[in-house]
Amino acid sequence: MKEIVSDSTIQKSYEAVVVGAGCGGLAAAAQLAAKGVQVLLLEQHNLPGGFGSSFVRGRFEFETALHMLVDYGPSYRMGSVRKFFENDIALDIELVEVPDAYRIIIADDGIDAVIPLGVEQFISAIEDAVPGSRPSMTSYIELCKEVMDALEYIGESKGRPDQKVLRAKYPRFLKTTAYSVEEVTRKFNIPDKALKLLYSYWMVVGPPPSRLNFTTFAAFMFRYMTHGSFIPRMRSHEMMTALDERIRELGGDIEYNSRVEKILVQNGEVIGIETAKGDRIETKHVICNASPTITYNNLVYPKEEVPQRAYQTINAREHGLTMFVVYLGLDASAEELGLDTYGYMITPFLEPDRLYENFYRLGSPTVQATVCMNAALPECSPPGTSIVFLASLMRPEAWASVRPGNYFALKNKMAKAMIEQFENKTGIKLSDHIEEIEIATPQTFARYTGTHNGVIYGYEPESWDWTMPRLASIQNEYYIRGLHFSGGFSFLCAGYSNSLLSGKMAANFTIKEMEKER
Repeated sequence: MKEIVSDSTIQKSYEAVVVGAGCGGLAAAAQLAAKGVQVLLLEQHNLPGGFGSSFVRGRFEFETALHMLVDYGPSYRMGSVRKFFENDIALDIELVEVPDAYRIIIADDGIDAVIPLGVEQFISAIEDAVPGSRPSMTSYIELCKEVMDALEYIGESKGRPDQKVLRAKYPRFLKTTAYSVEEVTRKFNIPDKALKLLYSYWMVVGPPPSRLNFTTFAAFMFRYMTHGSFIPRMRSHEMMTALDERIRELGGDIEYNSRVEKILVQNGEVIGIETAKGDRIETKHVICNASPTITYNNLVYPKEEVPQRAYQTINAREHGLTMFVVYLGLDASAEELGLDTYGYMITPFLEPDRLYENFYRLGSPTVQATVCMNAALPECSPPGTSIVFLASLMRPEAWASVRPGNYFALKNKMAKAMIEQFENKTGIKLSDHIEEIEIATPQTFARYTGTHNGVIYGYEPESWDWTMPRLASIQNEYYIRGLHFSGGFSFLCAGYSNSLLSGKMAANFTIKEMEKER
């Protein structure tokens, strides 16, 4: 491509530039490169992955954030992520299936049950815990299947489904799509105890059922039941590194330690980018893995090129949740400790709105999701050891009043409380075996990734603002020509699977624009 000489540096031009090597950015660059687009991926850090990374303490390598990939699936029932990896970009990577969904402990209700994968297995487990719940749960899961089938049809139609087909084959999808989880679920008269087991899925999705869009919840839950969950054998860093290597093999360029400072816009169209080093690169197409909030407020230059409607859109959306995580390297094996489940969901009660309100408060985390990596990957730590990490969701506002002088004491207190909660509810002693401990707060995530207030869950998928309305509005929200978004803040909402697929879709949008220009 043409090189442009300036007073400061020699600048290249590319057909497309991707800003940020998080999941969405890597996926976007891989898809573009696979389609023959000359693409440059720029990342401010020296490693790919964003939240999808790992770190080493002593003799342990910890997974930074990835609990599981839900939309991957086995080879005989491939999910969208696996199809993307294998069919679109020919990515060579081994992922390992997690054996069960999780163990749920709700102390006040005396609930302690392992939730299995598989539709019939799930319904039977609920029936065993709550006799008489099978008929209502079966009807509910049938609706979730219709929702999933409808979404797959919409995907196959490339966003242009035949309305007659939708009305004929998926009528309940159309009837429920604008409602919250709570509004739909209550119509099935599911027994309260069974409802709590069902709602345990909510705790990894975002806003409470009273606000969470039903279609989002139904699709996630049904996909999880039928496709299972998978994790990379060598942590998510392996997956991100594999994407890096594949992009290069396909002819794409990647530069690390290269922070994009400006997305240059003229007359409403992208004309290039500028890095913090002063490098200027010409391009008509940018896919940004940073959130629209950060992009419109900090990156688009000059500011006058950001339409007022863009600010109105991002201000109308609610930033999602962040996380507090305690990473433990233990000097005893999972078998010795009795850690026989990959995932544990622990809460004193399961009243979603009340739990969500607690996300605004600091102190002892009310609900935790704990993972023992060795349950899925026995070899992930040295013989005779194990890796556990305990995570709790919270609102970023909860940390706003924390003074620097209180920061370390507070996070240590919260970590101790989470460990004690796990020990008290499971009877498994962790504290006597801690060899390595690391604690991550929202400030940790904000500092490392640059995400707004350490938010990891993108914009909240509420009943009025989830994937389908965002996709339907995507042209109306296309405020700067040549600028698309990938990642957890984009139209597919948060999550590793969605972030990866958003990158693929953003790349396809960009390719269509290039074809029109030709």
